[in-house]
Amino acid sequence: MKPNKTLKIAVSGILVAVAVVGSTLSFPVLGSKCAPVQHMVNVFCAVLLGPWYGVAVAFLASLIRNLLGLGSLLAFPGSMCGALLCGIAYRLFKKVIPTAGFEVVGTGVVGGLLAWPIAVAFMGVSAATVSFYAYIVPFLISTVVGSVIAAVIVLALQKAGALNSITARLEA
Repeated sequence: MKPNKTLKIAVSGILVAVAVVGSTLSFPVLGSKCAPVQHMVNVFCAVLLGPWYGVAVAFLASLIRNLLGLGSLLAFPGSMCGALLCGIAYRLFKKVIPTAGFEVVGTGVVGGLLAWPIAVAFMGVSAATVSFYAYIVPFLISTVVGSVIAAVIVLALQKAGALNSITARLEA
């Protein structure tokens, strides 16, 4: 393995751990458990590691959260769609604000829409009792909070010059 790949895997593992532990900091919104730390981690992954590592981190964090009883199946579509879209956005634009915005769209809108069929198919939710867009609002609340926190931290790291140092080390 190349040294940068090993370092990227190690950073991914740390970010999975942050997302899992951070999921204990959640609040209920309209029947959904909102965990903004996962969205913060998605933006960090986008900036530091890229979209595919971000999707892997989101998947592993969702899996571990579910195995530990800290999340639901709805964690998968939200976190993974957000990670993919914000990772692609950072790769295209290299700007933090659009990256955070794509995290919100990926998780809040795309993930929120994909949560409905998962809830109906696997969680015993009646299609007649929950509209297909019911998960968008709670997902949006969670992802906006996490994305704003991430943007503030990443912009501070960028302003201090630390972000360039970190990303250079990961790309070496």
